[in-house]
Amino acid sequence: MSNTHLFKSNQILGLNTIAFTFSFAAWMLNGVLVTFLVDNQVFAWSSVQVGWLLGIPVLTGSIFRLPAGLLTDKFGGKPVFTSLLIICAIPMFLLSQVTGFWGYAFCSLGFGLAGTSFAVGIAYSSLWFPKEKQGLALGIFGAGNAGAAITSMIGPSLLLHLTNNRLELEAWRLMPMMYAGFLVIMAIIFFLLAENKKPQSSSKTLKGQLSPLKNTRVWRFGLYYFLVFGCFVAFAGWLVPYYTNVYGLDLATAGLLAACFSLPSGVIRAFGGWLSDRFGARTVMYWVLGSSLIISFALLLPKMDIYSAGKGIVAKQTGIVSKVSEQSIQIGDQTYPFANRSNELSQVDEEFHFWPVKETWQQPIVEVGDEVSKKELLAEGKTHIYFQANIWIFASLAILLGSIWGIGKAAVYKHIPDYFPEEVGVVGGMVGVLGGLGGFICPILFGYLLEMTGLWSSCWLVMILLSATCLIWMHRVIQNMADKKAPELSQKFDNLAA
Repeated sequence: MSNTHLFKSNQILGLNTIAFTFSFAAWMLNGVLVTFLVDNQVFAWSSVQVGWLLGIPVLTGSIFRLPAGLLTDKFGGKPVFTSLLIICAIPMFLLSQVTGFWGYAFCSLGFGLAGTSFAVGIAYSSLWFPKEKQGLALGIFGAGNAGAAITSMIGPSLLLHLTNNRLELEAWRLMPMMYAGFLVIMAIIFFLLAENKKPQSSSKTLKGQLSPLKNTRVWRFGLYYFLVFGCFVAFAGWLVPYYTNVYGLDLATAGLLAACFSLPSGVIRAFGGWLSDRFGARTVMYWVLGSSLIISFALLLPKMDIYSAGKGIVAKQTGIVSKVSEQSIQIGDQTYPFANRSNELSQVDEEFHFWPVKETWQQPIVEVGDEVSKKELLAEGKTHIYFQANIWIFASLAILLGSIWGIGKAAVYKHIPDYFPEEVGVVGGMVGVLGGLGGFICPILFGYLLEMTGLWSSCWLVMILLSATCLIWMHRVIQNMADKKAPELSQKFDNLAA
């Protein structure tokens, strides 16, 4: 690669990454804005409606990725990306005029097209780099996911500033106006500085372009991306209300912690691309899926404060209660000591606890003069179990999981130019569709799970099931590939095992 071509390639990659960052920041707007509007009672939306509003932009950003990838393969990245930024700016501006749920939902459908920028940028960026450097290049481009962190980080503070610290709540409408303006500015810069380029497959018919979608491998990659990208998108928005409800944080702090989840995931994607180039995308995905499963288990246990029946005290013989003191119960010549409540957990919420803590005691239910039978209950057992689900441990695990998913996003897309070098747009678009659908489906599913269980941590059960499914499918496919390529070697291993 000559110095001139290298400079041009890096310039295009830089433009793509910046434009994708702007697009992703706009795409993730609802995570902050909807939470602000509901918390301040500007709109009385239920948790299910909030879930829909978080998911709707992701829906359009997902289902239109395939058409966006096809258009990029056909016409090149410059005209498609420029047009996309302009188109998204229109419903973003109109969002500032809405007065209810349906108006907000309609505009969200429109500016959600910003999510298709990923399919455009992947197809456009891959054309400028040789195969051995595409993992790193696409990882760098994917770092534009940090746009979600930008919105989560600056969004709450910006809303407080615009609304004069909530004194003028209607001023929230300035925020989507500003985002629309940034999209237009980025479109102008992209049009002036980018150079167009199309793949050799641009001359194919639509049927020819879509032919790779018959390959099961495309759909398997899509399921991986459903987890590492779709769930990342879902939690980028869902963590804001999660922190405010579970831990009672203000919106600004919740937004900052949500940004801490999003930002490393975007930035580390470049590192994930390098790892995939260096060690192979398949090896990286094993670590990603295994780690996702383990961390999701760790996050599943909810913050809880449980009072339950414990070990009580029963009479060893029939008799009459002669004494009930603060320490024991007397029946004839038999004394039954019991434990009093120590109140050692009275300040537990202000302390630091990594593991669940408990307190047990007994409470007499008999009085002096009562006649009791053998094995009759004298004192009820009480148990108090408290699990703090410490916010800093939770946040650290969430950040770690987001970072691991960031590595996984690069690993998934490293597979695509390896197996489909001339169809990156259409295959990348389809994988992006399936991944983006995760960002749409999951917030809605989380909302329904919350309604049914009353537990915010129920969302992690979905992550456990999804991580396990991906890991098992990938492992079985790899085993089948190994058996087909070397059946005699597989037979030798079976004989040795026997």
